[in-house]
Amino acid sequence: MKLQFNLRFHTEFGQSLWISGNIDELGNDDPAQALPMEYLDNESWTIRVAINRKSVAKHGVRYRYFLKTKEGDLVTEWGNDKVVDLDRKDLEQVEMIDTWNHAGEFENSFYTAPFNNVLLKHTDVKLKSKSSKNFTHVFRVKAPLLRKHEVVCLLGNEPRLHSWKETDPVLLSREGNWWSVQLNLVECSFPIAYKYGVFNTKESRFVSFEKGDNRLAHECVPSKKAIIIHDGFIRFPNNTWKGAGVAIPVFSLRTRNSFGVGEFTDIKLLVDWANETGLLLIQILPINDTIATNTWVDSYPYAAISAFALHPLYINLAKVAGKKHADKVKALRKKQKQLNELPAMDYEEVIRFKLSMLKELYEVMGDECLSSGDCMDFFNKNQHWLEPYSAFCFFRDKYGTSHFEQWKTNAVYDKKEVDKLFAPKSSSRKNINFYLFVQYHLHLQLKEATDYAHKKGIVLKGDIPIGIYRYGCDAWVAPSLYNMNEQAGAPPDDFTAVGQNWEFPTYNWKRMQEDGFSWWKQRFEQMSHYFDAFRIDHILGFFRIWSVPAHAVQGIMGRFVPCLSVHYIEFGENGLWFDNRRFCKPYINDTVLQEIFGDVPEGFKENYLVTNDAGGYDLQPAFATQRQVEAHFGELDQTENNERLKLGLYDLISNVILFEHEGSRGQEFHFRISMEKTSSFRHLIPHIQQKLQALYVNYFFRRQDDFWKKEAMQKLPHLKNATNMLICGEDLGMVPHCVPDVMKQLGILSLEIQRMPKDINKEFSYPHDAPYLSVITPSTHDMSTLRSWWEENRERTQRFFNHVLGQWGDATYFCEPWINRAIIMQHLYSPAMWAIFQLQDILGMSATLRRDNPTEERINNPAIPKHYWQYRMHLSLEDLIKETEFNKELLDTVENSGR
Repeated sequence: MKLQFNLRFHTEFGQSLWISGNIDELGNDDPAQALPMEYLDNESWTIRVAINRKSVAKHGVRYRYFLKTKEGDLVTEWGNDKVVDLDRKDLEQVEMIDTWNHAGEFENSFYTAPFNNVLLKHTDVKLKSKSSKNFTHVFRVKAPLLRKHEVVCLLGNEPRLHSWKETDPVLLSREGNWWSVQLNLVECSFPIAYKYGVFNTKESRFVSFEKGDNRLAHECVPSKKAIIIHDGFIRFPNNTWKGAGVAIPVFSLRTRNSFGVGEFTDIKLLVDWANETGLLLIQILPINDTIATNTWVDSYPYAAISAFALHPLYINLAKVAGKKHADKVKALRKKQKQLNELPAMDYEEVIRFKLSMLKELYEVMGDECLSSGDCMDFFNKNQHWLEPYSAFCFFRDKYGTSHFEQWKTNAVYDKKEVDKLFAPKSSSRKNINFYLFVQYHLHLQLKEATDYAHKKGIVLKGDIPIGIYRYGCDAWVAPSLYNMNEQAGAPPDDFTAVGQNWEFPTYNWKRMQEDGFSWWKQRFEQMSHYFDAFRIDHILGFFRIWSVPAHAVQGIMGRFVPCLSVHYIEFGENGLWFDNRRFCKPYINDTVLQEIFGDVPEGFKENYLVTNDAGGYDLQPAFATQRQVEAHFGELDQTENNERLKLGLYDLISNVILFEHEGSRGQEFHFRISMEKTSSFRHLIPHIQQKLQALYVNYFFRRQDDFWKKEAMQKLPHLKNATNMLICGEDLGMVPHCVPDVMKQLGILSLEIQRMPKDINKEFSYPHDAPYLSVITPSTHDMSTLRSWWEENRERTQRFFNHVLGQWGDATYFCEPWINRAIIMQHLYSPAMWAIFQLQDILGMSATLRRDNPTEERINNPAIPKHYWQYRMHLSLEDLIKETEFNKELLDTVENSGR
């Protein structure tokens, strides 16, 4: 049997097209074995392949196309739903007329999980098929945005296509993502002009034709041959669907039955409220287990000890106990009430009481639970992460630390040794199975909440942290996947002038790529059990990560990795004599000390510095790095003066212009970020400043762009192909020029924030300028809420009041409800696909429901490295649901905006 593939796609000189499929003759879906296509013209490519007919009969032929650029990069078309699955046994030849499916097409978003499974879930209209058994042509097209009772129809200039008769079109039936019909056009005159349209089956009414010119079918088909026409997307406006959502961490939820913290079961009440107010999406922060120190520091949700395990913090004890053991949980009712009345979460108390009660429940119901069929099925499906996680927790608790290097045994992960712990005769098995028991119940409770949301027509959006915890299970099990000697962070930004150091190890992407990113694929698979969409925290890290050396504390000491360094010869080529000592060593003299400390503390020079032959000072070897300084002051009293000295020493250490590239033997260098703000730079003569500034701008903003784009395209397409969840990228901060293009090319939604514009020449962005494939929001969990921000800077607020809100006169001192509402309205009427608001900002529209003190609404402050994540909403969800007047007003506002 012969298959001929024809692809309509515009190419340029140096580009080529390739095809791969699920059968031997098409390379078994291996891009390395893809077949090159033949160039016909700039708009058309073809290939003819002889295949075994049994392959088609058994599996169908599923295939996709690849574009190879002149640089050798491979671009894959999106989707995997082009299929040859015809049931005519007499066919000897099938010809495909295909359309390239660009990953960035808006319509592809509507075939992701939130739309396919919930928001645009199709109840297929039962149609009497008019397909011909002896068909010659198969017409297939996608139409994701049909309304209820609407189907795709087909009309054309031939009687077999009903001669443009709108009252009696050819109706297509839905087959997977496609609308399809098989027709016998043997007696037609070619070329045939045709168009798709929409027909309402309930009203028996033709709705409209698609936009644009007529489509043409050129080929007249002989016997024993058929043509499949994949026409891509029906030509209707593809950016008309818009939705609104609410963002809040699970720990911030408050119900009357909470145990001092929001729980998975509380999500159902949030779903009820969202359903009443027209909100279609609930966005939460990471919910993975973070128990590492058993202190409030573990409240940080982005430092998970496992990328797979759920946090016991969110478990509902009464749900675990059931009626049979309800008395045990009732004994904690007084403590539960006490913790639930607190204005914020007391992490240490909540997790202590929950774990204690879980152990009691495990003693009386663990054996029965673990031996149940459902629990055993859960274990079998999740064994790859559940066993090492349970073993990790066992050793963490046994040795009192998550720092596995300090464990007396099993400091290095050994699967065979871990397997022994689960053996029937193992003395540790009962203790280890406790963690299986907890994870199983967490799974049940979160899955129940997810299913409940879906029944109500609401989707859940999760959050994938950019890093892993340095002393967690993932690092213990597979340290080769991470650069354990590096620290991930962020350069200086609006949040903090000294950058951020998250202390996570960075990813060893080369090693991850060797096994096809299996860890990431397993991570996405786990998330997809509970979530329909997810936010990639710091998507810029997939292009390059801000890497802080192990000897540094502050993010400002880092650099981008990977990165093209500057060779010392380039300085000479640009008219600069390269002075290693002046550029690479901390620049310290009496003037610099005066700038940092004002009055230099008595004894400071003697204790921390040594004089040098340049008339200045060097740091003593014992205080040459920030980690050395940190360790020194860690042993001293925590006084205000000692903190001042410590931070001053940090500033001196970072007062450099260049960092030497590791292992380059003084040949290659990287610019320190914010070089122009250092006194080392300011003390140079203007001529040298100008030369350095030119190299600096080229280093950060020009030379890396193509390199970083290539890095991202080696990772993101594979990761996007691994899941059908809708992907949204958090693309804030120092954004390379290539990032928007890559995200647009891959159809990844961007994040747009009014007070953090992507254009560095603008103070504010305007919601009406947001791209369609984006999430727009007035604030995130890392920012102050609208009301608090309004009070932070009076001059900035005045400019926003006049120029963005278009108001005359002086801005009000407080963000009054009408102002809060005006900002929300701007976002709702934005063209962005999603407008998502923090719950605090939504409640800010009501004078009676808003919190008294807006500074208490902030979830996280990135400027504080050890921030306590403990915000909880100040009213219960039960009370919020009863606010019928506010809820109705919010519903009307959302619906009137077209969302």
